[in-house]
Amino acid sequence: MKATDAVVAVDAPDDAPDVVALGESMVTFLPGRPGRLADVPSFDRAIGGAESNVACGLAAAGHAVRWVSRVGADGFGDHLAETVASYGVDVSYVDRDPVRPTGVYFRTAGDRATDAHEVAYYRAGSAASAMSVADVDLAAVRAGRILHLSGITAALSEGCLGLLRELTAPAPAEEGRPVVSFDVNHRPGLWTGSGGAEVLLELARRSDIVFVGEDEAELAWGVGGGPAAIRERLPEPGMLVVKEGAKGATAFVSSAARWGLVAQFPAPLTGRCPAASHRGTPPARASETPPPADTHGTFEPAPTVDVVANVGAGDAFAAGFLSGILRGLPVRQTLRLGHLFAAAALTTPADLAPPPARDTTDRLIGLDDAAWERLRLGPGWTQAGVAEQEVRTP
Repeated sequence: MKATDAVVAVDAPDDAPDVVALGESMVTFLPGRPGRLADVPSFDRAIGGAESNVACGLAAAGHAVRWVSRVGADGFGDHLAETVASYGVDVSYVDRDPVRPTGVYFRTAGDRATDAHEVAYYRAGSAASAMSVADVDLAAVRAGRILHLSGITAALSEGCLGLLRELTAPAPAEEGRPVVSFDVNHRPGLWTGSGGAEVLLELARRSDIVFVGEDEAELAWGVGGGPAAIRERLPEPGMLVVKEGAKGATAFVSSAARWGLVAQFPAPLTGRCPAASHRGTPPARASETPPPADTHGTFEPAPTVDVVANVGAGDAFAAGFLSGILRGLPVRQTLRLGHLFAAAALTTPADLAPPPARDTTDRLIGLDDAAWERLRLGPGWTQAGVAEQEVRTP
């Protein structure tokens, strides 16, 4: 994979969303001060959900995005739908459940040195857990250029798992399917027994773009040895992105043209990405021989970040990376865009942070390697700009 190669999205109708994201979002209660949940007297309300976080980040970056979900017919459901819509996301396909409630959770501020924190979820029997193939508008879900999913949804119920299996299934050539983006998001506490790891592996193998953390791949599948070993375990996706924490991330891209993810021509830094006519070409089934896998990958280090809270950084990275794909950016710049979106989340206390302005990201992803390695980002950098910070040696 050459540094000038660009990743592009599949063809779709002109009025289609760039991205459709499906999954649960919850109302989040953040502590008013540090301490145990037992000791915190008050909380501030926010929202949190892997897929809605990605949707909001992409919409705030100027992309057309739809969020598909289910919330309760309650005040928390109103708050969720209104907040996600305020980012510019289409929420017209968010169903209201008259019986089941909107999920909520509480968390502590966390310790910056050890990342120790408590989280108390109240999501069992939530409205979103009732999603299934039978009651979700599949045409609306499949309408975008990219469909973004996560392993969290698969863990909510058998109905949700069946829905994800349907959405990741290869489609007949005459029907096609959008590019399926899947964030593994392994949450052991959501699964009963040890079956979750195999389910996540199954769904990842059926997807086109896969995001997975180096640590979660080892925890879920026992794969150590770094990104190349993870790629050996997951050769099927056209693109595999291995997140390596504060170190950076590595992207592996298949050279097979039939996967419809890579075009061997440079794309401009700005402007809409050229469409490739691969919508009718489904990905290979897991049982088929996968295309040749890029076993070397493209690594891009992350900038130094003065972390406020780690929650939501993975979702923000995925939003930035998908934004780069939609814009037709080269792989290294797409990785850098993911890092910058993640840095916006890392430098704020909430799960969801607006991404930096496009003129800021375009300037930073174009830095030479030496300047990029000196980049250091702290709280407020997305609002105040980084003119003084971007060449500051850590």
